[in-house]
Amino acid sequence: MKTPNKLKIFNDPIYGFIRIPNTHIFDLIAEPYFQRLRRISQMGLSYLVYPGAHHTRFHHALGCMYLMQKSIQVLRFKGVEITSKEQNGLLGAILLHDIGHGPFSHAMEHSIVEGVSHEFISLKFMEELNTRFNGSLTEAISIFTGKHPKKFLNQLVSSQLDMDRLDYLKRDSFYTGVAEGNTNAERLITMLNVVGGNLVIEEKATYSVEKFLMARRFMYWQVYLHKTGVAAEQVLINILKRARFLLNQGQELHCSQPLLYFLTHTINKDNFDAQTLNTFAKLDDIDILSALKEWQHHTDFVLSSLCEMIIDRKLLHIKLKKEPISDRKFNAKFKKIKEKYQLTDEETSYFVFKGELNNKAYDREYQNINILRKNGKITDVAKLSDHLNLNALSKTVTKYYICYPKGAV
Repeated sequence: MKTPNKLKIFNDPIYGFIRIPNTHIFDLIAEPYFQRLRRISQMGLSYLVYPGAHHTRFHHALGCMYLMQKSIQVLRFKGVEITSKEQNGLLGAILLHDIGHGPFSHAMEHSIVEGVSHEFISLKFMEELNTRFNGSLTEAISIFTGKHPKKFLNQLVSSQLDMDRLDYLKRDSFYTGVAEGNTNAERLITMLNVVGGNLVIEEKATYSVEKFLMARRFMYWQVYLHKTGVAAEQVLINILKRARFLLNQGQELHCSQPLLYFLTHTINKDNFDAQTLNTFAKLDDIDILSALKEWQHHTDFVLSSLCEMIIDRKLLHIKLKKEPISDRKFNAKFKKIKEKYQLTDEETSYFVFKGELNNKAYDREYQNINILRKNGKITDVAKLSDHLNLNALSKTVTKYYICYPKGAV
């Protein structure tokens, strides 16, 4: 029997009131695994560039669930069959799609685990919750892994135009104040349909799809791959790399037990067991920030300097180029810093390094965004569009960067 106190309402700054549809979804939200997302920032260290970007994965998950409710409503109205079991599967899958993110989101995938994606950990959490919930997440897992026989259900959770993307672009645009990223999610959802088992967008929304793809491109270069944010994330990755190195050398480092566990163990897909999952569930942004505050006073020059950079926002200088950074330029910077601070080559590599950034706003190889035309034909949006940039958005854009301390100009 449904209990009234479980059908709560969240007040969201983007969509207004978000209603929890049933007790199953309420119980999922109430799980400690899910509540942890309140302590995981949606945009990592982007708040060092955009001061308002302090929203969490919890906000995002609820927003995705709201958009999924809207999509189900629209599709049912158009005669698409979605059973109550499939509805619960969709809501469960989208609610838990990011539950496997570590502290500061993407930075951790390269630092505390080896070759383990957040999607892999999300699935582990979902399987564990499925056991606790007596198999009621089986449908959600089938959709999340893209194995559900009804393809459009999988596409609502993961595709070029899924509820995840529709929410994070609108939400991140709002919290950063970058208006170019704002998309009309409601308009796109209203134009959703299903043909031949696949998700399509009705022709009337062609321009809205173009706007969505352009917004995605703006947000990647202006926000997600903003050079200062990239520099901050690389510093954080280097901090954890250095901490691991020092612990291996037998040095003592003060930090939380869950963080210490991941810094002193090599964790990969093969040994990511139930104990590891429960330890991972205790990790959040607070563990990392408290460690940085502690380590900025450490006797190791590399560790303390890197921690101060994040805490005091005195980050490395970063230059972004269209061409690869020449060895001559890189070696000159490397040598200058090495000599200035009397460092070894290994120590200098934490402060002077280079890399590349890739972005493709519309990945046609992964999955098309198909437009349902008035004559009933299905056409890829890039072929239908009269927008000159849409084909360009299908190409991968690569930019190259070099990071070094500000004194090494």
